[in-house]
Amino acid sequence: MPVPSGAAQPSPILTLAAKELKERLRNRWVLAVAGVFTLFSLLITYFGGAAQGQIGPQSLAYTISSLVSLVIYLLPLIALLLGFDTVVGERERGSLELLLAYPVSRAELLLGKFLGLATALTLSTLAGFALVGVLLWRQFGAAALLHYGGFVLSATLLGLSFLSLALLISVLAKERTRASGLAILLWFLFVLVFDLALLGLLVGSGGQWAGDWFAWLLLANPCDVFRIANVFTLDQVGGLMGAGSLGTLVPPAFANPALLGAALLAWIALPLGAAIWRFKP
Repeated sequence: MPVPSGAAQPSPILTLAAKELKERLRNRWVLAVAGVFTLFSLLITYFGGAAQGQIGPQSLAYTISSLVSLVIYLLPLIALLLGFDTVVGERERGSLELLLAYPVSRAELLLGKFLGLATALTLSTLAGFALVGVLLWRQFGAAALLHYGGFVLSATLLGLSFLSLALLISVLAKERTRASGLAILLWFLFVLVFDLALLGLLVGSGGQWAGDWFAWLLLANPCDVFRIANVFTLDQVGGLMGAGSLGTLVPPAFANPALLGAALLAWIALPLGAAIWRFKP
């Protein structure tokens, strides 16, 4: 990692971030992920209503609701695969000791790598959804861009939250293979298992646990926070819990975008903070 000399040296964090981003651009990772998002988002936008005999964007709410499922399944997996070997991979290749030999603290090293990977993930996400944004603007007008922009912003925060979790895994794991297994396990837990477990508890208790406190458990999963942030009514949020009548038990605070944005930011900051703490010598 060359560190420029002279009075105008950039921050070590920015130098590391630029190096990480340059590597992702050089191996065309950003282009590949952007291409995947563009392809799938266009397919969903155009053919999502084909079962009802309609092709093309039918409504803004319907299009965004369809894209939510794409993001929840794909973006966490991409973020976890991007970051799971950030530290453990360097350790196995023997390059971690070389990096630590430079006048860079461990916290700066981790923050620089996270910033570089986060920039690559954000660029690919924005590029992947840009074309759908143009289509929605032409179909529904400029007002649609406000809602769609909120969707893309929350999708980016969801990706960064899983990137932060991947970095924590990479610091904790002793081997690269173990880190990859933990990353896949985490994806299953948050994307597939968490909601089923909540629904099982709800049904198993005969609905007796369906209080406000139970609904707040949804914030313990970044995927659910993202899903709630992009549905349009509290009744739809209640539907996430598996029973339409329970929609009335969903706290009204769930309609507050600031609360949901803060929850996603916490999902970025807390795992990253834990990774920095654990990475200390």
